[in-house]
Amino acid sequence: MAAPLDPHPLLQDYAHPEKVVTSQWLGAKLGTPDVRVVESDEDSLLYDLGHIPTAIRIDWRRDLSDPITRNVISPEAFAQLMREKGIRREDTVVIYGDHSNWWAAFAFWVFTLYGHPDVRLLNGGRDAWIRAERETTFAVPENPESTYPVPNVCTTGLISVGDLRESYESSQLIDVRTPEEYRGGTSDGGSSTAKSTLRTGHIPGAVNIPWDSTVYPNSNFRSTDELREIFGALDSSNPTVTYCVTGERSAHTWFVLRYLLGWDDVKSYYGSWAEWGNMVGMPIVRSDRPL
Repeated sequence: MAAPLDPHPLLQDYAHPEKVVTSQWLGAKLGTPDVRVVESDEDSLLYDLGHIPTAIRIDWRRDLSDPITRNVISPEAFAQLMREKGIRREDTVVIYGDHSNWWAAFAFWVFTLYGHPDVRLLNGGRDAWIRAERETTFAVPENPESTYPVPNVCTTGLISVGDLRESYESSQLIDVRTPEEYRGGTSDGGSSTAKSTLRTGHIPGAVNIPWDSTVYPNSNFRSTDELREIFGALDSSNPTVTYCVTGERSAHTWFVLRYLLGWDDVKSYYGSWAEWGNMVGMPIVRSDRPL
């Protein structure tokens, strides 16, 4: 049975307040049988320095990515991961992490890709929990193995490079990297993958709206009015694609557009610049000059 929604007033203006929880709500739900807490950080070692009680660690490198194909893990691997972590299909899963939920949003996207019925983000992520001086622990929970079924893939939030190559000229593209990355400079926004990208620049037609413009300095999501202003030059009814370098920042903006603002047709391009910038013959704009 899904856990009740967080009634906090600051969440109610979002299009889907059921997808976000506060630290107050989560603190009251810890230990509830149907609530599973997941920490997913850029720096996975943070979990070892103290984490939310009952939280399990899901490492985006080791657990969510296929090291051979540089793709998301398969449905079978996702089901096995859920079984090993003791997560059941009927559980409410609350995900949080460092960097304003940078990689936690990616984990959320993967859970959504495989159709988990009830998955939510902790507003403010790890920072919000620590800032509130709430309890942390070093204890690693030992949950009994579950019987999670192999899921179907839900592709509504995903676009492949082949589909994007055919539709990028008619799609609304949002490059969520730093302005320097967008222009074709050397900054990688913290992503090590960018260092091995052969070409720099952006996809033709893409507008630059950095992912972190959607959060306050305290890591909480901005208000609905502020988010509408940030994306005000775009048409919420148009097919929209977000991208970054390796898919984590684009998943964060995808979450904002899909669940906080309620845009229906928005997809995250997981391959992002690590794929587009290394493929032969792909159109690229750098410093306003097409290549």
